[in-house]
Formats: sequence, structure tokens, C-alpha cells
Amino acid sequence: MDRFAPVLFILGILIAGFGGLMLLPLSIAWLNADGAQSAYDEAVVITVCTGVLLALSMRRRQREMRVRESFLLVALIWSLLPAFGALPLYLHISGLSWTDAYFEAVSGLTATGATVLSGLDDLPLSINFWRTFMHWVGGLGVVVLAVAILPLLGFGGRSMFKAETPGPMKDSKITPRIAETAKGLWVVYVLLTVTCAVALNQAGMLPWDALMHAFSIMGLGGFSTKDASLGHFDSLEIELVVIFFALLAGINFSTHFLALSKRSLRDYRFDVEAHYFLGFLAVSSLALAVYLWPEEVYEDFPTTFRYVAFHSVSLATSLGFATTDYAQWPLFGQLWILFLGSFVACSGSAGGGIKMVRAVVLYKQVFRELMRAMHPRSLQTVRFGRTVIPDQVLHSILGFLFIYVVTIVSLTLLLIATHLDVITAFSAVVACLNNTGPGLNLVGPTTTYAVLSDFQTWVCTWAMLLGRLEIFTLLVILMPAFWRR
Repeated sequence: MDRFAPVLFILGILIAGFGGLMLLPLSIAWLNADGAQSAYDEAVVITVCTGVLLALSMRRRQREMRVRESFLLVALIWSLLPAFGALPLYLHISGLSWTDAYFEAVSGLTATGATVLSGLDDLPLSINFWRTFMHWVGGLGVVVLAVAILPLLGFGGRSMFKAETPGPMKDSKITPRIAETAKGLWVVYVLLTVTCAVALNQAGMLPWDALMHAFSIMGLGGFSTKDASLGHFDSLEIELVVIFFALLAGINFSTHFLALSKRSLRDYRFDVEAHYFLGFLAVSSLALAVYLWPEEVYEDFPTTFRYVAFHSVSLATSLGFATTDYAQWPLFGQLWILFLGSFVACSGSAGGGIKMVRAVVLYKQVFRELMRAMHPRSLQTVRFGRTVIPDQVLHSILGFLFIYVVTIVSLTLLLIATHLDVITAFSAVVACLNNTGPGLNLVGPTTTYAVLSDFQTWVCTWAMLLGRLEIFTLLVILMPAFWRR
């Protein structure tokens, strides 16, 4: 136990802090008398007491945490916090099983947006607030928030930050100290969320709806307060606001921080990944609209482009909101927007998938191999912008892509073995692994994941956790070598 004392001590503090966050929906429940008060009372007591007792039992054994232990801490945070986040849902919603409650909480904290719940319009305000607030906390990362407060407890946070952040940006810093980096990112995150909520309110949403949807948008989650998602509002102005802020959330938050701190837009001009991100989405939206127009899904091209652009941005950034049933599109269109969520979002954003930087580097690596085949003696390098990508990074990205594909194939086959149809199984795995939310067929935009069996739900839950931590962080703790002294 002494070996993992620092992990358990910090985990206890974070669990207690997470229980403290439940005081927000608890206050809303009491002020509105929405019937969920007792559920939050119990959830807060259980969560805070568990965290405090765990931290107190380990406080005399604390020491500096090593990199290996950071991987374990990150994995425990993302797997255990949802168990406590599920408590208000499980205790209040009649008939909700623990499997479904945990799935909903994992979907919330990993900012996936896949839901097993229906009747959202009639849920208590505090329950919908808690669901979307988990998106907001998990969107930028509970771990990044923890890094900002760990130095106050005497613990360094760099190893923890590197264990949680995406591969291509592990060694990048925007401030000299990692805690200042985390705080800076959260300042930007809060400012953008407030601005988004105000914009949604001005576009026609009621204040509470505007705030909760802003949580989902900036976390790129996808939980809505309405069963019809954004389609409930049927407002072009709201859709434009959502598109704008989803694009901002899909860009590296370090770029936003630098632009804000320098009060200049120059950093956006030098963010090569953001250029690929915006350019690919623009071309893809236009091309898909041109493809769908002759199919007469909608009455004219402007309407077609409206819905195509919204859903291309929504699914590509892994937001997952829907304004119409895109399951009525030809299958190519459905698969294409689902595919966009696999790689379009930028590293350092709240989005899922392999990230645009990896996709571009992989494409350039393929081009380099083709050039080598024609000119074996030539010296070819892979560049991203002006940066030459070292071979070590290339090998790491290739390894990540391999395990990413293997994960999709393995989990899809596992779901098919449970007699789920191919389209539903494949789309559910891709949507959960990329933290996109809605899939196709039985788990499409107008349905929920409640149709899945408990086993199928646990497979999708595992996929969400793998996707949020980019696979390696969870897999590394399953290796026997990890547990050797």
C-alpha cells in the first residue's frame, strides 16, 4: 500500500473535491424544490466522506509522485469519478440500473454525449445541470484542473499532466510552470463558456438552457436538456452560435490562451493544425452538401447546406448535437460525418479521435514512403509546418494508429458476437471511442443507447474511457511490467 500512497492520497482529495462540486446542483435542487434534493444529499455525503477518509488514511505516507504512478492516478480518476458522478442519477431516476447510471456519468465526464436517458424535457433542472456540468468539468480535463491545485498540496503536477494530455502536445508549455499552464487554460475555458452562454441566450434560449448547452458545447460533449437535442429550438441563429463555439472548442486551447494573453490574433495565423482543421471542415461540408442536394433530402441547396454544415461540425468536433434525423441521409453521408470525428479535432482541444496533427503527419509519412520508393537515396523528412517530425514521434504515432484500429475492430467484433447488427455495433464503437456520442441505426441521433444490453453497454463504456485517455494511458497499466517493482 505504501507504494501507491501518493496516488491514493491525491485520489482521495480529488474525490472529496468532486463531491464539493455536487453542491452546485444540490443548491439548484433545493432552490427549485425539483424533487432531487435527497439524491444529492446522499451523493454528497458518500462522495466527500469517501474522499476524506481515503486522503486521511494516506496522509502520513505521502511523497513525490513518479511518472509510472501518474498513469495509474489518471486511470483511477477517469474510472472512479464517474462512479460517484452516477450517484445522483442512480438515486433519483426510478428504474435506472447501475450499469446505465455509470454509463451516463462516464459519457458525461469523458464529454461523449451518448445517453441512455429519455424524457429529458421532464427531468429536474438539477439533474440536467449535473449531466451537462460533468461535460464541462471533463471537457478540458479533471486532471488539468487538478494540476492547477496540486502544487498547493506540495505535489508536482508535470508527470500527471503529461500522462493525461494528448501525445503530440506532451512536451509543449505555454507558461514556465505547469500549474500556471493549467490555470491559464481554465481561465480561457471559463471565459469562452460564459461568452457562449450569453450568445445562446441572445439567440433565443432561456438562461438555464443557454448555460447548460454552453457547458456541453465548450466541453464538446453533446448532452442536451431536450429529447430532440438542438432540433427542439429549430433556430438558425442558435445553430450558428453552436457552430462558432464548437469550432473554437475544437482548436487547441493553448492557441486561445496565447491569443488572449497577447491580445492578438497572430497565434491563430501560426497554428498550422487549426488551418487544416478549419479548411478540411469547410471543404467537407460543401462537398457533402453537393452530394446530398440531388438526393432531394431537403427542398433546396441552402437548407441542405445548413443541415450538412451543422452536423459536419457537430460530429467532426465530437460535439454530437443534432438538429435533424441525419439517419435519413444516404448511408455514405452518415458514415462520412461519423468518420470526420475520427481525426478532425485539434490536439489540446476538448475533441476526440486521433487528432488532426496525427492525421496530417501520417499522411505525410505515407507520401515520404512513396518518394523513398521512387528515390531510395534521397533524404526525405516529414514536416508539420516548419517543424521537422523526429522518427521517434513518427513511430509513436504509427503505434497509436495501429492500436486505435485494432481497438475499433476488436470491440466491434465483440458487439457483433452479442447479436448486434454490424452498422449499430461499428458506429457505437466509433462514436464512443471518438467521444462523439450518437452513432447510427439503433444508436442513431433520434434514439438512445438504452437499447443495448448490460454487456454491450459496458463495452461502450470501456470504449469511452479508452478514447478519452487516448488508449495508451489505460493499456499501460494492464501490462505486467507496470506492476513490477
